[in-house]
Amino acid sequence: MEKEKNQPIQEIARSIYWIKLPLGEDRESLLPHINVYLIEGTRGWFLIDTGWYTPQTQGVLESALKSLNLTLTDISTIVITHSHPDHFGLAGRIKHLSPKTQVLMNRWESDLIESRYIRFSEPQEKMTNLMESHGVPPSALNELENAFMPALQFVTVTLPDHILYSGEIIHTGIYDLEVIWTPGHSSGHICLFEPQNGLLFSGDHILPTISPNISYHILSGDNPLGDYIYALNKLFNLPVNRIHPGHEYPFTDLKGRIKAILEHHREREEQIQRLIDDRLHSSYEIASTIKWEIANKTWEQFPPVEKRMAVTEIMSHMEHMRWEGRLKKTIKDNHVYYSTI
Repeated sequence: MEKEKNQPIQEIARSIYWIKLPLGEDRESLLPHINVYLIEGTRGWFLIDTGWYTPQTQGVLESALKSLNLTLTDISTIVITHSHPDHFGLAGRIKHLSPKTQVLMNRWESDLIESRYIRFSEPQEKMTNLMESHGVPPSALNELENAFMPALQFVTVTLPDHILYSGEIIHTGIYDLEVIWTPGHSSGHICLFEPQNGLLFSGDHILPTISPNISYHILSGDNPLGDYIYALNKLFNLPVNRIHPGHEYPFTDLKGRIKAILEHHREREEQIQRLIDDRLHSSYEIASTIKWEIANKTWEQFPPVEKRMAVTEIMSHMEHMRWEGRLKKTIKDNHVYYSTI
């Protein structure tokens, strides 16, 4: 694996640049920056993801562009891997400053923008009811319900100018980028494969040392972990020389990393299986009992964002195990429980 360097912009192949944008020291996260990628085209530059909207993030991006004698108006196309705030948040601001810039996004992600950032009160209410049904107690429900609300301030909303599905080839005039649909972390997540150099721009689908959060929620579909595992296996034989992810740093050995992530999920489900017997268990009960490796914190020490991600990730595992025939789902008094078959 390649170690990070301190430069905010680095050339990783001819006319392809890696830019690190800050996420802020006050963010409750182990991820201090996001990676975006700038690719030269014959009719303008292509930007993969944008970071979220803060003056600091915008300033770092503009400084990186300036080092190449570019400005925001030189970006002809923005390709969004998925519409989470740290990947999509600055897109609307760039569009405001550069109206001719075209935004490309997968159909599923486009459909989620309104629910995530505009008319979010109804999905939030449904998500609260879902978490309550999976065992989140009233004392914890309010903080988990509002855990992600602060992130809204980092998003300047825009709708895509063009919709992507899967299998399209984005032609820059210099490079070709194949669009690969990789749901799981988000329903419309995409990766981009550049075959000339064997580069995979993986967004949050594959990261070098951590497994992306795969949550079960009202916008995820009924088996997000199953979708994620399928999408991992789909990439297994892709002729990739180097992976450029949305966080951390570039790395190699795609097959090895996919195997490690699959093993992580297998071990997690073995832990869940050991905790579940023929008695009824809620997802919250399992999430608060299982061993987590998050900065050696106890469950009580988890901040609301991490606690919510843990609960919804366990929900995702439980549903995956249910669809695989390893757990039985029982609905009793409007609550969801799982037990062994």
